[in-house]
Amino acid sequence: MGDPGGIGPEVLVKALSDATLRTRARWLVHGLQGPLAAAALAAGIEPYWVRQGEGPAHAGAGMVLVDHEAALGPGPWPARDNARAGAATLRLLDAAIAEAQGAGGGRARAIVTGPISKAAWSLAGEHRFLGHTELLAHRFGDAPHAMMFASPVLHVILVTAHVPLASVPAMLSPQRIARTIRLGHDAMRTLTGASPRIAVCGLNPHAGEAGLLGDEDARVIAPAIELARQDGIDASGPFPADTIFLRALAGAARRFDLVVAMYHDQGLIPLKLLARDTAVNMTVGLPVPRTSPDHGTAFDIVGQNLADAGSMRAACEMALRLA
Repeated sequence: MGDPGGIGPEVLVKALSDATLRTRARWLVHGLQGPLAAAALAAGIEPYWVRQGEGPAHAGAGMVLVDHEAALGPGPWPARDNARAGAATLRLLDAAIAEAQGAGGGRARAIVTGPISKAAWSLAGEHRFLGHTELLAHRFGDAPHAMMFASPVLHVILVTAHVPLASVPAMLSPQRIARTIRLGHDAMRTLTGASPRIAVCGLNPHAGEAGLLGDEDARVIAPAIELARQDGIDASGPFPADTIFLRALAGAARRFDLVVAMYHDQGLIPLKLLARDTAVNMTVGLPVPRTSPDHGTAFDIVGQNLADAGSMRAACEMALRLA
């Protein structure tokens, strides 16, 4: 469900209120009845789910709520970072992971995660993992993984994600970048059925300007592209990041299917500008598909029925597609 004090309950209730989407799978939601019911009331949506143990699911399809309120306690859940909410979202996520790992004899075929607060996780004592991506990768065996974003207009994958910008150059290596290119290549083949054309961003302005603005582009990124090309991957670059995204936009002029960005904002500023409320965050490399909306908890609009559920609906659709 995501943070009970954020817009996760609202976008979840709105996304699955579409009966056509809801009946295409059995949606097992780990969450809390109170915030979900409040979100439905504010949106004028009649609650359509059943709580586990309180009624039959609709012919094996529909939404079943695994209500954790008895363990976590009732509300109110404030619309701000707090330790109690952080502990709650960690519990809900671990329960979903257990479902995907076969707890109780069943096995979830995909995970969709609602937005959480990384600060709330820290307040709750979780300092090892900065977000869903890192915790999920650890729980599934620390396999090579990456954060990728898919949208109708642009696809982006990140070499580094939730790290300080000052730490990025030291984290880049030809092997790490080449691994990210391969993960993106494999993910795009799954999504499209074809081998993608991949553009790789430089790290520095103008991709280093022949070394005048930094040497990482020639010293680290170019060798990574060559490693990927030796594996038969159609990768090119490094390109200046201020222009390459234009060549990867959907349309007749598209020359690239995927852009590899070196750090978080390099890839997500263009994506969120161009694909707001339609992009999906995917963790590629896990043994089970995981998707999420491309936005955060949006504490400032909680309870006002203002949240757009487009990205959550897209995340649910992508989970279905990958499963």
